[in-house]
Amino acid sequence: MNDHLNNELGWMLDEVVKMPEARHAILLSADGMLRARSEGIDRDEAERQAAALSGLQSISRSTSEFCTSQAHQESPWRQTLVEFAHGYVFLIAAGPGAYLAVSTTEHVDMEAVTYRMQKLVDRLGKELTSPPRQAPWQGGSPA
Repeated sequence: MNDHLNNELGWMLDEVVKMPEARHAILLSADGMLRARSEGIDRDEAERQAAALSGLQSISRSTSEFCTSQAHQESPWRQTLVEFAHGYVFLIAAGPGAYLAVSTTEHVDMEAVTYRMQKLVDRLGKELTSPPRQAPWQGGSPA
């Protein structure tokens, strides 16, 4: 993982967890790899959560037929919300092959979290769609 990109995106994730009752934010790839994390969660825990949340997203997507009718065969996955006794986990699409997850306490303003997450996805869009720089030994030009 490119540490500079991770740090830059991590700073952006810190912004979403500055709201009251938000705990952690991670950005993950569809295959469960950690792409970035907010400051309050250590790398090992963030990597473990990224792998688990990738599986959760896959299961959520596979159940779309449960809420669709014959007239609306295509129902793309948008968000998964999991409620626990002491908090929530929000998981949304964050661009091609990327997902954003935020954990909160049970007292969070759910609408505000979803709004902030969407705004962050808009900001992350440019970072996620720009091609990664390659090192000279990988056939790219110097950074």
